Amino acid sequence: MANHGYCGVLLSLTLLSLAIHGSFCFPETNGDNKGSSRTTTAKGKTWAVLVAGSSGYDNYRHQADICHAYQILKKGGLKDENIIVFMYDDIAYNPENPQQGVIINKPNGHDVYKGVPKDYTGDHVNARNLYAVILGDKSALTGGSGKVLSSGPNDHVFIYYADHGSVGLLGMPSDYVYAEDLIRVLKKKNASKGYKSMVFYIEACEAGSMFEGLLSSNLNIYATTASNAEESSYGTYCPGDPSVPAEFDTCLGDLYSISWMEDCDISDLHKETLENQYERVRRRTTNSHVMQYGDMSHKQEFLFAYMGADLSNRSHTSTSDISSPSISRAVDQRDTKLLYFQQKLQRAPTGSQEKQGAQKQLLLEIAHRKNVDYSITKLGEALFGHEKSSNVLMNVRPQGQPVVDNWDCFKNFLNIYEKYCGHLSAYGMKYTRAIANICNAGITTEKMVAASDQTCANKPNV
Repeated sequence: MANHGYCGVLLSLTLLSLAIHGSFCFPETNGDNKGSSRTTTAKGKTWAVLVAGSSGYDNYRHQADICHAYQILKKGGLKDENIIVFMYDDIAYNPENPQQGVIINKPNGHDVYKGVPKDYTGDHVNARNLYAVILGDKSALTGGSGKVLSSGPNDHVFIYYADHGSVGLLGMPSDYVYAEDLIRVLKKKNASKGYKSMVFYIEACEAGSMFEGLLSSNLNIYATTASNAEESSYGTYCPGDPSVPAEFDTCLGDLYSISWMEDCDISDLHKETLENQYERVRRRTTNSHVMQYGDMSHKQEFLFAYMGADLSNRSHTSTSDISSPSISRAVDQRDTKLLYFQQKLQRAPTGSQEKQGAQKQLLLEIAHRKNVDYSITKLGEALFGHEKSSNVLMNVRPQGQPVVDNWDCFKNFLNIYEKYCGHLSAYGMKYTRAIANICNAGITTEKMVAASDQTCANKPNV
């Protein structure tokens, strides 16, 4: 018996020595379920910031996306005190919503609106408040719940943004989130040791331009986007899809967004890595190029470190795949408003005031689009001449370069254009590349003002 005890102690000491000196290797998970051990052993909290940057019933899908994301995080065990939600909150009880008080993110889906915190709503959904929340700066807030990202050096942070976007910016109801400003805020958060690692998902047109040539790999941030820096992202579960109830005139979700969330709904996030999800979402999102940026070392981390994990999915393997969806229609985000008005017109009773109103809305939207197209074309011709204008305005820089050299010029020239020619709108945002290229061409402020004034004082009445 004494010898057995001695051998047991000796064996324990030997194992301890081997572990300390790195000679003893514990088995690792392999295949599709591999993941970084630092995720499973790290101490700290998980935080999330969820942002729907639009307003209006025609943009139903953005708030539906954000509400669905909240439900995933909540089921995953995150506390409301660690989830911060930006949403205009004009959808659930909108008179046009056929299911009052309810928001769904897929045909015949469950209510994703119930229980969602209303931290920043209405006019409090703006860029200034978003930056303040990320930085944990309560003194810079204007309105809202006062919740901020009070994360520390051991914490994991997940940020998800769904909205309209364009080259160099993301939309907000009353202002813009510029790529340079967002990156500056993230760098400041990193410098203050405000997180251990961060994951950032963006659903928007030209979403890649928010990180292209800007997000360095030394910030411990891994980001994926619905689109690259030069293409649209797409709404889905839209009118015209046989699965969508006829009473809905607008898209219920966005393709990239519902792809990652429906993957979360069926998968064990203790076993699925960020890379696993990126590949699945990329395969399903066939209308645009899903991109990844930043620190690629985090791709092997498990999703539960950033989103929690629903215990009811523990029996599921991460080999489940959502890459072959039963989705028959995806709609360019910039055309969803046009589709919305067309559906309203089609559904309204013949000869009714409702039909007249829908027809007027549709015609105004078409006229607005013509005005924007005309204004940008004539602005380019005024600055560069008829022959050179198109090539200058639509020039796409090589991959890895930011869209503009001088961000102050970009902001200033966009303000000048909107002052003289009107708000760009979700459709007109596709021309921000043109504004960036006007800056890159070295046009002076005086010339931009004169050309904008000349162009938009003489625009046609359409």
